[in-house]
This record gives sequence, structure tokens and C-alpha cells, in this order.
Amino acid sequence: MATMQPRNARVVGAVNIGSSSVTAIIAAIAEGGEVQVLGSGQRASKGMKRGYVVDMAGATFAVREALEKAEKLANASVDSVFIGCSGAGLASEIRPVEIGIGGRRIEEEDIETLLMAAREALEPDVRSVLHAQPACYFLDGAHGVANPKGLHAERLGVDLHVMLADAAPVRNLTEAVQNAHLEVEGVVASPLATGYACLTAEERDLGVAMVELGGEITNVSVYAGGMLVGLTAIPRGSNDITDAIAAALSIKRFQAERLKCVSGSAISSPTDHREMVAIVGPGEDPAGGNVAGQVPRAELIGVITGELDLLMSDVAKALDDMGFTGSAPGSSARQVVITGGGAELTGLADYAQGVLGVPARIGKPQGLPGLPEAHSSPGFATLAGLVLYAAADPIDIRAIGSRFTPTTTYGPIDTLIRVWRALRAYF
Repeated sequence: MATMQPRNARVVGAVNIGSSSVTAIIAAIAEGGEVQVLGSGQRASKGMKRGYVVDMAGATFAVREALEKAEKLANASVDSVFIGCSGAGLASEIRPVEIGIGGRRIEEEDIETLLMAAREALEPDVRSVLHAQPACYFLDGAHGVANPKGLHAERLGVDLHVMLADAAPVRNLTEAVQNAHLEVEGVVASPLATGYACLTAEERDLGVAMVELGGEITNVSVYAGGMLVGLTAIPRGSNDITDAIAAALSIKRFQAERLKCVSGSAISSPTDHREMVAIVGPGEDPAGGNVAGQVPRAELIGVITGELDLLMSDVAKALDDMGFTGSAPGSSARQVVITGGGAELTGLADYAQGVLGVPARIGKPQGLPGLPEAHSSPGFATLAGLVLYAAADPIDIRAIGSRFTPTTTYGPIDTLIRVWRALRAYF
């Protein structure tokens, strides 16, 4: 039975198109920002490879089917959705912008002038700007100012957080959703959305790294001072572990995936050499050249850790390049949060902690009442984050006062139409 929708709530939809699965969610957002999940759905992904759309019809079909499952459980429908973007060459930048104040008291008009100057500083590029958000303000020698209004300063500045993506892959992702007869309310970078779901405000402030282990891509992001300050995408994921198991044991992919989930682990134990695990299910024929139907668990774990060693080597290099090290002064609060579908592998947090040398934990969606237990796993973190992002409704300097996050440049008439639609949605 669907959860009753709160009165005066705005119903929003979100879709996350991954390489392994497509997930969808419908939620009600109350006037005070409280979120209530009404329904969620999942289906196997089609038409995606390493975060890119490679089959438009397949991707569209998967989106429509996942959303229909969510709508059925929610007993509600939506005609627009937020979508997550995990590939498309994502990049994160912090751009400081500053204006002169002359020592006087800062008024609201000064903040607006600063944000206008920041918007003008967004240079035209062949890449799409997914987000351009004021992260925090600074004045004279003071950084990390949440609200400078009423303070005095010679100069007022803002750290502008800009998320970039390659334009063509974003258009393909958007079109796959539009072909399912849905409007795209916003394209949200996956690390940004996942941070809303898995990280606390204190973690983002003190410094934390987040590793999103997806099916075919792993995003490594670093937060500090409350901002996402670094991002690296690694073209390797949990599906590579599955493929390695299938090749090593001469079995089919679906058997390898089941073996990984049921009997796999990132940590070995002394009894692994004696424990035998079945590689075929009841009624299944042995696959490939493996006719025994059983293998020592140690052999399975050896294949898994071999692939994890390659992945974590890339993760460690990415963290080092972004300046995230566990031995830095004052870094005792730093840790790595591992999320995504691949984070459900048994023992992964302990393995990562041993390899990376910093505390590690598994990140799951937080603060979403109504989310089913089956969908409260790391694999649904980005989807949950899309809803929390919609509820937070962060300011984008390109469209202040609008719910939309455009990824293209519009003419004057189109801009007026979009503003009118946004006002109609609110009033």
C-alpha cells in the first residue's frame, strides 16, 4: 500500500540510469522540506556503457519501466524528473569571484551584485555546466562565511562551485528520458547527489572522500570545507569483478554475479581453502568448462581481491592527486565513505581501510522516511540523493528563483517561457 501523501506537498520524481540498473523514485516534499518516499522501482539497465548512453531505445525502455514500477507503488504519477549523471567526463571546479565593497555594511543588493558577477564569470565552453552554486562567502581575510549580510568589509567574495560535463553525453542522457515522455527537471552530478544521501554536514566540513563503486564506473570525490573540491572518474567497477570471476571459473555472468554476492568477500579467512562453494544453482547445468559445480572459496576470494587491488590502486592514486591523505596534520577526522552497488560486497570497508590507510565505512541513504528496506542499500544512494537535492533546492546562479537547472543556452523568448513555467509551478 502506498504511503499517504502529506498535505500541501510537492510530488517529485527522480531516475538514476546506471550501467547495471535503472532506479526510479517518487517522493512528496512538504512545504518545510520534509521528504516522504511514496514509491520506488528498479529494473536491469539497458543501453548504457561506462556511464554513457550507447543504445537510445534500450535506455528509454528501461527508464519507462523503472518509473512505472515506482508510480504503481506510489499510486501517483509524475511528468518530470531529476536525473543523475555519473559519466560524461564529470569535473568539479571551485572558482573564487570577488567585488569591492569599500568598507561599508554589506546589503542584500551587494550579494546579488556578487552573484551576478559570478554568473558573468562563467566563460562559454564546449562543456555543459550542470551546476554553478555559491558554496561559501569570504570577506577580506575571513573565509567560510555563511551569510555576509550586515557585516562590513573592503571586499566581498564567493567560492563558486561549478560542475562540468561533456555536452553530447548529457544530451543523450536527457533525450533518453524525454523519449519516455518525461520532462527533465534537472541533471544532477552523481557525486553531488550521493553526498546529500550518504555524508553528514560535519563530514563534508572536516574532510571526507567518497568512493561510488558502480557497475562500470567508480567516481572518487573529495569534500572539504563543506564543498565538493575534487572529482576523478575511474572506468572500472563491480561488473569487472563479476567478469573476472566468470572468466577464471569458466561460468556464465549471472552465475558469477550470484557467486560474488552470496559467497564472495573482500577479506579472506583461514578456513577458505577448506570451504567449497557451489557455482551453479538448483536445476542449472554447469557452465563453460567447469563441470565440478564447486570451487574452494579461497579461489573465489583470490579473484575478487585481485580485481579490488587494481581498483583500489586507482582510487589511492586519485585521492593522492586530489591532496587527500590520511597522514596530513589534523586529518584524524578524515575518512573514506564507500557507496554504490559494488559497496555491498562483504568486508569491503575493512579491505579499503587496510589498503588506503584511513578509516572507511559503507555509505547508505539517510533521512528518507518511506524508503523500503530493500532500497535502503548503498546501490540506491544516488537515487535517494536526487530527492534530497530536490528538497534542498540549492541556488544556481544561472537561474535564481527557478527550479530548473539548464544545461544549454536559451534565447530571450525561451528564457521568458521557462521563467513563466517556473512561476506557474510555484503559484
